[in-house]
Amino acid sequence: MTSAVPAHEIPDVVLSHSGDDPITPVWLNDVGGITYRLGEGPSARYLKWQPPTDEVSLSAEAHRLLWAARFVACPTVLDAGYDESAEWMLTAAAPGDSAVFTPWLEHPEITVPALGRGLRRLHDTLPTDACPWTWSPAERISDARSRGIDVQLEATDAPTIDRAVVCHGDACCPNFLLSDPGQVTAYVDLGSLGVADRWADIAVAAMSTEWDYGPGWERPLVEAYGVDFDEERMSFYQRLWDST
Repeated sequence: MTSAVPAHEIPDVVLSHSGDDPITPVWLNDVGGITYRLGEGPSARYLKWQPPTDEVSLSAEAHRLLWAARFVACPTVLDAGYDESAEWMLTAAAPGDSAVFTPWLEHPEITVPALGRGLRRLHDTLPTDACPWTWSPAERISDARSRGIDVQLEATDAPTIDRAVVCHGDACCPNFLLSDPGQVTAYVDLGSLGVADRWADIAVAAMSTEWDYGPGWERPLVEAYGVDFDEERMSFYQRLWDST
């Protein structure tokens, strides 16, 4: 959201790609990266910029978007690059508005079931056997420890896999775009996309409903996804998310 981005100097790479289009900072992520909207309306473009970090790779995201775009609606990669101070990725606008923007934020009774159905459609559509990436608990724990995080969970703590799917990798509510009448029309922030148990996504999506809409929306999301609520898998994958 624009209000979440503090005043700052616009990076040169953003200025060089904006041309005569207005520049609007729209999102600040947890590692100091900023997403800018260049222009307005359907022809707008989005430039994600961030300082070097081991946690998030825009190069990895660009590769995953190029693959996923063959099967589902997601941002079209127009350009990407890096230098010693930052990396960046330019994409075309995807259809819809974030699930945490107006009007969807004010109507969780419409938005949350749409998110559950949209996540299920993503899992049912992306071909697991053709996906080049994985997102297993072992990989996530190893990566977190390599970044100095003291993860108390072990991969052997993971429940047996319910169903292996191509997971979004960051299935929080802001990363789903919706349009009238409350249908998911595109997916964004696919930098961790990979094959894993579907509960790795379901648990995070359900947990994020409380952050964005308040308590009481976890079960409606799972119900709309179309599975029974699984306390064991929900608990493990939420703890894994918080730990890594």
